[in-house]
Order: sequence, then structure tokens, then C-alpha cells
Amino acid sequence: MRHEILPVCRLTRRSFLQDGSLLLLGAGVALSQPAALFSDDAQRRVRIGLVTALHYADKPPAGSRHYRETLAKLAEAAEQFTKEKPDLVVELGDLIDSASSLEAEKQNVARINKEFAALPGKKHYVLGNHCVHTLTKDEFLGAVGQKSAHYSFNAGDFHFVVLDACFRSDGEPYARGNFKWTDANIPNEQVEWLRADLKAATNQSIVFAHQRLDVKNDHGIKNAEQVRKVLQESGKVLAVFQGHSHKNDLKDISGIHYCTLVAMVEGSGAENNGYSMVDVFDKGTIRLAGFRKQNNYDWKN
Repeated sequence: MRHEILPVCRLTRRSFLQDGSLLLLGAGVALSQPAALFSDDAQRRVRIGLVTALHYADKPPAGSRHYRETLAKLAEAAEQFTKEKPDLVVELGDLIDSASSLEAEKQNVARINKEFAALPGKKHYVLGNHCVHTLTKDEFLGAVGQKSAHYSFNAGDFHFVVLDACFRSDGEPYARGNFKWTDANIPNEQVEWLRADLKAATNQSIVFAHQRLDVKNDHGIKNAEQVRKVLQESGKVLAVFQGHSHKNDLKDISGIHYCTLVAMVEGSGAENNGYSMVDVFDKGTIRLAGFRKQNNYDWKN
């Protein structure tokens, strides 16, 4: 089930059908599934906006990817996020696509980040392979104002981890297209940092990544099994949110939800948009309200 954007009027923010099949997010937006974004507000500890694979670039469409339309799609998400007031918004990688020159890429990241940075809440950027097809990591991070590509933070009584899998098998970081996109790895140094970080964490945890930790195909991180073992052994990780493969997918591995989100860049028109709002409640219950092409999920811990 997904949320469809519908025109509505003369209904209040909390209006809903008696059977719970319709929940309104505001004066002009309706949800076609009982995601219950506003129920149990007293127990909700943190609200997170999620987007992924915007691939913004000032260039014509290629195949199913409509690069310039990302601006309009993000504007729709911005309107929704402004109404729902997330505590943080996470971009799960590939904010930009490749450009014909370094100067053009700098213009691309500045243009899309002007809109993304204006979203409500604290912003977090996960590094995607396309982010560093033309730029270096330092150039991308500098452009968006983020100090590191992997780090952790706390919010709403939960612990969050941002991972960086943009490394080649030989340990070299991705930069200016010096890599094959199928060769994604998390270096041992970062794995050990992750182990220590989760050990020190006093709260239940959620992980953000771009490349996938739940598959062995081209979209997967090559040492995903090693990383999953660290997550599992910590006993603290509730879910991993990831992108990269552009399609809805969900796998449960050893009690951890691995949720892959749809790409914003795929398909022309608003009906092909996709973004999410995640509520995390007491005791680790997670509800993901998906809009347009994005699926909904409700996980009780």
C-alpha cells in the first residue's frame, strides 16, 4: 500500500474514515492507508523524513531517469515535510548525478542542496556512488556542509548511524569516477568503528546506508555479511534504511528490518515520485508512511 496525493477540502488535519482506511495529513493531502502517523503522538520519540536517489542534474532524461524533474518532486516532499515537521531528514545517497564537468557538477549540487537544506529538521547526507562520480568526497561534503561521510548521533532517545560504502575493494575511496559502481565496500577500519560505536550506544539504533546490506547482487555491499554480523551482535539495531537499487524491497534478517526505498528520479511526473515519513515510538515500534510509489511499513518491536 502507498499514500496517494489527493485533493481534499473541508476536512481537518485529523479527519479519518471510521474504519481507519483514510488518514489526512493536512488540508490538501490524504493517505490511502491507516499508517497512523498521528496516533500515539505521546509515545512517538522521533520523526524522520526520508528521500533517496534524487540524481539531480541539469540534463535531459536518460531511460527512466528524469533528472530535472527531481526539483518538482522534492518540492512536493518539502510541502509534506513542512506540514509534518520531522525532527530530521535523511537523504540516502545519490543526491546528484554525474555531470559533464566539475563546474557543472558544483552547480548541480548547489542547486539541489538549496532546496534540500531548506527542509525542516536536521539534515543528514548519506554518500552515494553518483555523488562522487565527478566530485571527490571532500568536495561533496564541503558543498553540503557535512563534516564526515560516516558518523553517529542521537535523537529522540534513539541512536542513529550513517555508513559510507563508497570504497573500492582495495580500500581506495571513490573519487571522480575511479571505481566500478558494483564494487562497494565498507573498510575494516569503519567496521571496527561501527562495532565500538554500537557497543557504546545506550539506546536502540537505526542505520542509514546507500548501497544495500541485505543482498549479494550488484547493488550489495561486498562485505555486507561482515557488517550485518556487527549489527546483529550488538543486539541494538532495529532497522537499516537504504537505497541504491531504486525499488521497494524489505528483508528481515536476524530480527533486523532492511528497508530499501524507491528512487525519486525514476519516471516522469508527480505520480512517479517517492518519499517517506518515519515515526519511531517507545519500545522501538517503527511506522513508515510512504508517499506516491513508496510502500508503507509498520514494525512492532
